[in-house]
Amino acid sequence: MRPFVFFDVRTSDADGTKRFFGELLGWESDGPLLTADGAPWGGLTELPPGDDRAPQWLPYAPVSDVDAAAAKAMELGGKVVRERTDLPFGSLVVVTDPGGAAIVLFQAA
Repeated sequence: MRPFVFFDVRTSDADGTKRFFGELLGWESDGPLLTADGAPWGGLTELPPGDDRAPQWLPYAPVSDVDAAAAKAMELGGKVVRERTDLPFGSLVVVTDPGGAAIVLFQAA
């Protein structure tokens, strides 16, 4: 199993972030998605003005059961910071480890 299946960049300047990584690393973008050979591998989430969250990279880790993985994260001292969200392509829960680093637990549909 791959350790990560997707990445989200939370930024206060999506256009500047696209330009920065495009010029620095040659990354392509299509709207809010980062792409390679036309296939998405990451997304850009623009933080609204006044949002107190720090810009960050947020990796998506594949799990076979998102509810069980979220429960285990809490058992291990983590916190759920975004409750389960069901989307057409899968379900996710955002958790932080005991030190506060965030990761998305992702169960594909």
